[in-house]
Amino acid sequence: MLLVLNGSPNPRQEEFFLSRARHTAYGGARGGGKSWAMRRKLVLLAVNYPRLNILLLRRTLPELRENHILPLMKELYGFAPYNATERAFNFPNGSRIKLGYCDTASDVYQYQGQEYAVIGMEEATHFTEEQQQFLATCNRTSLTGFTPRMYYTCNPGNVGHAWVKRLFIDRAFREGEDPNDYVFIPARIWDNAALLTADPGYVRQLMTLPEDLRRAHLEGDWDVHAGQYFREFSRERHVVPPYDIPKWHRRFRSMDWGYNDPCCVLWHAVDTEGRVTTYRELYVRETRPEEVAKRVKELTGDEDIAYTVASPDLWQNRGATLKSAGGFEGETLAELFIKSGLPVVPADSTRVAGWQRVRDYLAPAPDGEPRWRCFSDCVNLIRTLPALQYDAHDREDAADGEDHAPEALRYGLMSRPQTPQAPIAKKRPAFDPLDLRGKNSEGYMSM
Repeated sequence: MLLVLNGSPNPRQEEFFLSRARHTAYGGARGGGKSWAMRRKLVLLAVNYPRLNILLLRRTLPELRENHILPLMKELYGFAPYNATERAFNFPNGSRIKLGYCDTASDVYQYQGQEYAVIGMEEATHFTEEQQQFLATCNRTSLTGFTPRMYYTCNPGNVGHAWVKRLFIDRAFREGEDPNDYVFIPARIWDNAALLTADPGYVRQLMTLPEDLRRAHLEGDWDVHAGQYFREFSRERHVVPPYDIPKWHRRFRSMDWGYNDPCCVLWHAVDTEGRVTTYRELYVRETRPEEVAKRVKELTGDEDIAYTVASPDLWQNRGATLKSAGGFEGETLAELFIKSGLPVVPADSTRVAGWQRVRDYLAPAPDGEPRWRCFSDCVNLIRTLPALQYDAHDREDAADGEDHAPEALRYGLMSRPQTPQAPIAKKRPAFDPLDLRGKNSEGYMSM
């Protein structure tokens, strides 16, 4: 049977189709025809390369069904039958497009050990960076003559705004990331003549949005962050170069534990006015408690630390077995830290009140200066704090995402750090009649 694909790409979509980069993102403004471009690109790959295994993802199943499963069933009817059990379209040449979703952070692990020559992440900013990084490990193939690649469509905002912007807009690459692997193709509603003809009022709808949403969704501006939880954060106001903190400032630490997820430890100092400076961070993955404790102690050196608050899940028993079955309760992670020389106390993990505390510290004090700052080398805190999004179900809370450093900050500020007392310099009197070495040492003793 002959497959007939209707429609033709606009110039930007054609760029997307022609890109063979390892990572290609197509996005920016809404209404640019991104979903159609993603579907068509993957179908063309499946038709032109036999035995190609392709994965197409959306964040939720309803989005996946409405935006891709139903349209593809119509486009591929009679050519590539749909297997509802596998949620996959099977092509006559042995290629396959599997459709999946990652509604929760752990859903990504269902793809562990699987191999996909092509992965398409639709609305990529709805995915966390950890999810993208994990999926990238599945992007491989044993087929000769084909280079594995990933395709992304995206709009500014949402939980993945920061990592998409870093890779494709700012091009702020980390060690091991090759700039030549990343291509960004901007999408504009003005490129989509079909939409403008069918629904000319759509542009007017976008123009009525609040300024930040309008700039993001109509103009594709990545410097605004729709849904940003902490709009109070400013690099100019809250980030300072490292400086020597007086030894008498009260110092304390806070930790958000993670093993597969990042573990973040922050060091803080509070001055006599109650201002807090976060001056050091440790951000590690797959590191045992004993090793974390060792590194914390090495970084701390001879600093006088008042206390360390940590996420309450450290106090959950591990490997617990019913005593009636001859078992025993495993030690907690908190006990492992304490045995390793790092005493910890449970943090106040109240979320909404804790985030409000962070907001209070970001706000200016009566003198106009913020109550919290951090050193510029706390790079993960600076990167992830402004990236937090509002929770879709609770506007008072922050959404799940890469929130490990912000949570460590929340734990620290919720500990109600006490202000220190500045040392009082001892002053000698201007004239001491009993001091024979003073100005009057030539008094009666010299007669």
